[in-house]
Amino acid sequence: MPSLRQSYTVTVEEPAAFPFVKHDLRRKNHPMSRSVLMSTFMGFLINQAKQNKSPQGLVGLRNLGNTCFMNSILQCLSNTPELRDYCLRNIHRTDLNNTCRAKAALMEEFAKLTQTLWTSVNNEAISPSDFKTQIQRYAPKFVGYNQQDAQEFLRFLLDGLHNEVNRVAVRPKVSVEDFDHLSDGEKGQRMWNKYLEREDSKVVDLFVGQLKSSLTCSECGFCSTVFDPFWDLSLPIAQKNSGEVTLTDCMRLFAKDDVLDGEEKPTCQRCKARRKCTKKFTVQKFPQILVLHLKRFSESHVRASKLSTFVNFPLKELDLREFASESSTHAVYNLYAVSNHSGNTLGGHYTAYCRNPTLGEWYSYNDSRVSPMSSSQIRSSDAYVLFYELAAHPHTRHQTYRL
Repeated sequence: MPSLRQSYTVTVEEPAAFPFVKHDLRRKNHPMSRSVLMSTFMGFLINQAKQNKSPQGLVGLRNLGNTCFMNSILQCLSNTPELRDYCLRNIHRTDLNNTCRAKAALMEEFAKLTQTLWTSVNNEAISPSDFKTQIQRYAPKFVGYNQQDAQEFLRFLLDGLHNEVNRVAVRPKVSVEDFDHLSDGEKGQRMWNKYLEREDSKVVDLFVGQLKSSLTCSECGFCSTVFDPFWDLSLPIAQKNSGEVTLTDCMRLFAKDDVLDGEEKPTCQRCKARRKCTKKFTVQKFPQILVLHLKRFSESHVRASKLSTFVNFPLKELDLREFASESSTHAVYNLYAVSNHSGNTLGGHYTAYCRNPTLGEWYSYNDSRVSPMSSSQIRSSDAYVLFYELAAHPHTRHQTYRL
């Protein structure tokens, strides 16, 4: 029996082992080929994990000096099944943008780090120093060893990975088209397709959704709509005098009607004058991976502060259909990772709670230390960034996430 590391090498480097695998799984393969590959690959992982005393994916990351924010996010992404498999099978190399192939060091180091986390023969913590070198080259903000914000780091990282595996080699010029004569559904789809003409990658496939912003004039009732892509949703934390605060409360606060009056009055397209209007957000397209950022930190002219409000969030079946633009939209999610922040604005520490996609069990990632945990321990007032995966639609075998 070859070691797990050797078996991965065969899977990745020897396409003859899976002769039906093509370079572009998303666009060219018959759906059954992808299904067979995933079943074979995941079945192998599960069997190995059950047989080994050291299941894969349970490897810590060394703290290089205030890099717990980075370690927390890396572990959450490592436990994102499709992104993990994208790296393990080296599919990212077929997507590397030819115009920046020589500069694709960030994606390569991220993939290598993910591969090491999942193919190590023991649970000894590894150093992410090579990865850190590349992320700080892409985003100089992360040079040095100052404590950083995990959600901000996630945004920079996903942006960097996307740019290096963008399937669009040369972005077309931005053109302005009038879609106001179309229905909202058609307009949203046109705007999404235009976005994909410039930004199209595995990262976009997984993490990007589309928001619909509606602006209604209080005078004439005219409603104008704008559609924008989003990589995550930053949710204000609802405050209550009594009773617990739930994630749904925070979503409702995010999506509630906002009256624009006084100096904030926009110009109504029909009245051709500044009018009092009501603005509302709904989700036009839900992403496969929904990242929800709880806005615990705020800054004022005096000092920064942190909200330690406990927000109760579901581990399974988070139903967001009430926030969908279309009533038929499937929007039920299951939690698989949480990035936590303990402490305050003067000093704190990041950890991650992740559901191992192979074993289906939860683990705590605290830099070098990885330990099993109960699902009852996941919810806490330290929860900062929540990672949800779209649940399989009950009426379809395969879920499509692109318009």
